[in-house]
Amino acid sequence: MAEQNGLHLPSLVDQVVNAIEELKDSYPAYEVHPSLRSDQAKAAAVLKELTERLEDNFPYFHPSYAAQMLKAPHPVAVAAYLATMMINPNNHSIDASPATTVMEREVLKQMAAMFEYPEEFLGHLTWSGTTANLEALWVARELEPNKKIAHSADAHYTHSRMSEVLGTTNVSIPTDATGRMDLDALEQELKTGEIGTVVVTLGTTGLGAVDPLADIVELAKEYGVRIHVDTAYGGFFKLIAENHLAPETARHYSALKDADSIVVDPHKHGLQPYGSGAVFFKDLSIGKFYKHDSPYTYFISEDLHFGEIQLECSRAGASAAAIWATLKLFPLTEQGLGAALIPTRNAASNWFELLESSDVLQAYQKPELDILTYLPRVGSMSKLDDISHSLLVDLAKCSREEQIHIATYVVKPYQLKARGFTISEDAQQARILRSVLMKPEQEAWVPRLNDRISDLTRQLMTL
Repeated sequence: MAEQNGLHLPSLVDQVVNAIEELKDSYPAYEVHPSLRSDQAKAAAVLKELTERLEDNFPYFHPSYAAQMLKAPHPVAVAAYLATMMINPNNHSIDASPATTVMEREVLKQMAAMFEYPEEFLGHLTWSGTTANLEALWVARELEPNKKIAHSADAHYTHSRMSEVLGTTNVSIPTDATGRMDLDALEQELKTGEIGTVVVTLGTTGLGAVDPLADIVELAKEYGVRIHVDTAYGGFFKLIAENHLAPETARHYSALKDADSIVVDPHKHGLQPYGSGAVFFKDLSIGKFYKHDSPYTYFISEDLHFGEIQLECSRAGASAAAIWATLKLFPLTEQGLGAALIPTRNAASNWFELLESSDVLQAYQKPELDILTYLPRVGSMSKLDDISHSLLVDLAKCSREEQIHIATYVVKPYQLKARGFTISEDAQQARILRSVLMKPEQEAWVPRLNDRISDLTRQLMTL
């Protein structure tokens, strides 16, 4: 598997490692301190043990893994990260990262343009979507210190968790039968005058549902509230929304430009390793909340430092370099990075169509992006839960050649009823099946995944 996407990763690694070693050799020679030295054979033995222990992982890189939001980064991102990590710049300040600070500015402009944000904005990369959302909610609190933050019941749990961290009050808004935030329920909360910011999710982590952003924008104008969009998972689908998503979904993506703040995770559909999120703010005046005084910080450059507009301090310049290199190969266009999203969307749509004619499986709801939820055709909540769990375990408990990895998703009887399912309510909740199809290779693997899961479901239903 050294050959990936037409690229030979070991060759790329050799290229960048040799280049950075040459860079180091251009400075005066020095002796490595004895405390840092080690025997080459001993180091090799440790790394051999490491790779052996890494065997205890699921194949996140493989199309047979269709469980959680996990995939391997692109080889170019790996090589760029490694090269930059050998120098280890810190993108907190331009003095600690002159090259990668400029790279970060470049990739931020590209992502902001993807969202149709103004040319002038505040934003930066973060370690994750969690920290990016924390920062957005912190700004929401600073702007409206006595107001509540509303989000859908299906929003990522980071919002309620970070509300606890920030000491704010969060309000959970029910979802409708498509997994989207219910507009009527939201308006009832807005009428109280107690909501300051509404968190809108474009691509919920459970169902991949897209909240009705365009309609929420109109409500926000009417009631004078801010909008923060958490599109950590779904953000890059903006590249293909107009031509490859349902018109109603595309309508809400077109409203991203109206959001007060946006979060996206390049480590999901942006082909990056972990340690890569981003946050954007439209209002430049929020920079006042970042004011700080650090007596040991020195600034050679008079340019704006990322440390002046972020909550985090140290951040890996390697993250900026990896995104920069990746976007050089796959620009933020439908024909660039979008070409890797079209097949993931097709995978979910194609599998949904297969389920329409299945005798043992059925779709929970129609996918909007590339996350598919589905369930066995059984008559009771308890049977549904038992078979779903057995599928989760049994599909992965076989040879590597035959393994399939899926996830489960907990639902309640009223959620099934809202989607037209008639099922005996002999339990208060049950697990159904969930597959995240975020690898473009999975478009070709859908028939194989469907057949294998269907065959095992059929066996389990006869027990």
